[in-house]
Amino acid sequence: MSDLLGAWRDALPASAPPLVAAKAGEDLLGRWGEPHRAYHTVEHLAAVLAVIEENADRAADPNAVRLAAWFHDAIYDPLRLDNEEASALLAEHMLPPLGVTPDVVAEVGRLVRLTASHDALPGDRNGGLLMDADLAILAAPPEEYRAYTLAVRREYAHLDDAVFAGGRSGVLQNLLALPRLFHTPALRERWEDVARANLTAELAGIRMDLGRTGVS
Repeated sequence: MSDLLGAWRDALPASAPPLVAAKAGEDLLGRWGEPHRAYHTVEHLAAVLAVIEENADRAADPNAVRLAAWFHDAIYDPLRLDNEEASALLAEHMLPPLGVTPDVVAEVGRLVRLTASHDALPGDRNGGLLMDADLAILAAPPEEYRAYTLAVRREYAHLDDAVFAGGRSGVLQNLLALPRLFHTPALRERWEDVARANLTAELAGIRMDLGRTGVS
């Protein structure tokens, strides 16, 4: 936690009031640690930040991407349909008192909202890197990918299997329909084919399960 709080402070302007910055970081970590989360947790935040750090030179504004990572799932409730918008609004509320300039606040809000579609435009280096970091799990080895899918299922435990399978199928199909899952060239080269194979296999498994239960 201390490492994450240090990373949070490092992403803020030097002029950020220390006590306000510390309180904001603790508030964010509290949100990421909510008990209803199984995948969208502090561990996911740390993983996203790690990808950004490893590829910071590929972003136009690495600090904006770092701050967007902190906020991109700061509000996460499986019962809501507006998590990304709510998270962007939270960023736009919390960042100005921390000395973040209006242009960076606007960019952070834009990046957080972009995670609703994960469809960054060509040339959007900030958006591309955040999307890639957020979706890096899709290119994980099979056991890690399986753990991810089980964690997502736990977050939607309020849905019965058929309803969840239908919704998850839609998510997978939307991802597979994207012209590219990863936008940063070096990451796309490493992850694109593996991620598409994972998504395709998961979708095939869901369709097989639905077929066995007679649900179309």
